[in-house]
Amino acid sequence: MKTYVFDASALFALLQKTRGAAKVSELLKECLRSQAEVLMSAVNYGEVYGRILHDYGPDRALSTMQAVNPLPIEILDATPERALRAADVKVKYKLYYVDSFAASLAIERKATLVTSDSDFRKLGHGMSVVWLKV
Repeated sequence: MKTYVFDASALFALLQKTRGAAKVSELLKECLRSQAEVLMSAVNYGEVYGRILHDYGPDRALSTMQAVNPLPIEILDATPERALRAADVKVKYKLYYVDSFAASLAIERKATLVTSDSDFRKLGHGMSVVWLKV
């Protein structure tokens, strides 16, 4: 089974209906057909909530996250071990710490990262990435 890790930009693509939304929707449908699993770090999930909270306020942020909850995305905790691995990735690849959670989760699970964030190009060709159009 194929495993994908969404960073915040993947969920934003779906929520904001950007050009990348179709690909994100396709991957979620694969998940519903038990052909794939979609993972997301709790840190990146919180990043989505935080940005909506900042831009639109608490009511919209909570209602958006409630709408996201039924999606077949498994939110994984930021354990102490994952926090340390994310810090290692941050230093090695010069990523923002929040981005390093998505990257290190993809490494941990041997998964394909799903993103529109060009900062992940710093990972080089060693990681499988689905690049979303913005």
